[in-house]
Amino acid sequence: MTRLLALLPTLLAPLAARLPVARIKTLVEAVVRRSTHAYDAAKPAADQLLADLVEHGRRLRPRIRGWRADVASAAHAWAAAAVDRRSVAPLVAPELAAHAADVPRVRLHAAPGVRHAKATVARWLDHIELRFLHRWPAPGHARLAAGVFTTSLALSFAGVAGAVASVAPGPIIGDLPKDVASPATTTAPSQVESAATAAAPVPAARPPAAAPAAGQPAPPAAAAAGPGPAAVVAPPAATVVPASRGALPIGKGMWIWLYDQAEGGDAAAIVNRAKLWGFSHLYVRTGTLREGFIGGPFLDRLLPVAHANGIRVYGWDFPYMERPGDDVNRALAAVRHTTPDGHRIDGFAPDIETKFEGTNENLEFVTAYVNWLRQNVGPDYPLIAVVPNPTPGRIARGYPYAQILGPFDAVAPMVYWMNRDPGADVTHALGFLAQFGKPVFPVGQAYDGAIDGGPPGVPGRDQLLRFMQHADAAGAAGVSFWSWQHATQEAWNAISDAMEFRLEPGAPEALRGPMIRAYQVQLNQLGFAVAPTGTWTPETAAAVKAFQKSTGIDPSGVVDVATRNALLHPVAPTIRPAGH
Repeated sequence: MTRLLALLPTLLAPLAARLPVARIKTLVEAVVRRSTHAYDAAKPAADQLLADLVEHGRRLRPRIRGWRADVASAAHAWAAAAVDRRSVAPLVAPELAAHAADVPRVRLHAAPGVRHAKATVARWLDHIELRFLHRWPAPGHARLAAGVFTTSLALSFAGVAGAVASVAPGPIIGDLPKDVASPATTTAPSQVESAATAAAPVPAARPPAAAPAAGQPAPPAAAAAGPGPAAVVAPPAATVVPASRGALPIGKGMWIWLYDQAEGGDAAAIVNRAKLWGFSHLYVRTGTLREGFIGGPFLDRLLPVAHANGIRVYGWDFPYMERPGDDVNRALAAVRHTTPDGHRIDGFAPDIETKFEGTNENLEFVTAYVNWLRQNVGPDYPLIAVVPNPTPGRIARGYPYAQILGPFDAVAPMVYWMNRDPGADVTHALGFLAQFGKPVFPVGQAYDGAIDGGPPGVPGRDQLLRFMQHADAAGAAGVSFWSWQHATQEAWNAISDAMEFRLEPGAPEALRGPMIRAYQVQLNQLGFAVAPTGTWTPETAAAVKAFQKSTGIDPSGVVDVATRNALLHPVAPTIRPAGH
């Protein structure tokens, strides 16, 4: 090898002698001169082009901000549509649509990372699907919604085929003022009430039919599977329940989402089944983001029959918090809706979810919503905050329980235990929420948890009984279950059979501690002050006597049948007049 290297100069010398070195040098010098001349000639134009680009970018900045807002609203629109198929239909984004021609088309080329990108998108879809599943009747629907949401958001960013955005109904109350940041600084918005929601004086509702005797066995499954006969309306009686303050949902309740999937929408059949299974109250959805207040026709059928049979009806809604004024107006339409024969819902329960369900978590917007709602309904109207299960992870992520619960009378955490122990879950939830000093009415899982990543099937009898036993022991004043359309016959039977949250008459020594606590919670809510200790005290007897006097019942200080029925009877809570 060393000898070969030594011979290289000798071998290459003839070749070097034949190269036109001078000619190559001349050619290189000419190229350099031409390049320098071209650079000198092009420099002014290049400088001007750069300056134009900078100026164009400066002028584009507001438009880019508009595009960014459009993309954000597009995300919220598809999230809302995925969570609620009745929500606002995504429309063309005004900023992006106006300047679609200016947005460069993006040509995608295959790359080594395509497989990785596809796997990442699949994981995103899985995650989004899990977030939306509990709001959809079938997993396939949630997967489709997740795909549409992800695809539309990607198209919005790419500027392909236009973009979509959420254009909510024009606000009546108005959007959030910039100075609204806390309950102390929030002011009531001006409110324009439509003719359809005008409130009318509500006569005192009639007393319910006599409650089933304690220990009565659950009806056979065959009798409960169908709508059943029309509910029997109780005759009028002399007892009149005081109607200054509204009542809370003590006892057992069930949630109704899609009307036609609850006994086919037959109001009499719904009330009949609720009575047979020992329910004291129902939650009924009253509005959607796209259609606004939708509950009027169903409430017109349900409220007279439910109230005549001693069953309270609470409205619920899903506020997305993009325009809190619109959300409040939708709630007020439900609160002020009056049936032709003078009935109104017994309270309102907004379902305040997280960003994973499509809710805007901007704290200013959330704070505005809860305070505007309270200010518009007044201090005596029952409001129950429906909030996510306060698991350690959700608490760590900063869900604003404290900021939300302030204006509410009570809280109903959605304790869906999935793979966890229902007893431990509800005990932890009540322990955490105790710090806020509000009565707690946990919502239990009576739907197929597989759609949320839990075990397949509606929880069985043992789990439902364990949930109620631990909720009762931890201090809950009532329970309810999601939902009517999902619950199996086994679930209905378990809820009915449970001794917990039965509200029976009796002498003080015959009443269970949790039952006493539920009566105390209701007395306190109705304006007869007594601490909810779960023990019979002289203050409890005094509150019972005061309540009895106000209703025309013999003031014995004992929760007899008439007193028990009066405490559970629907009342017409006072609503602040519009514009005040």
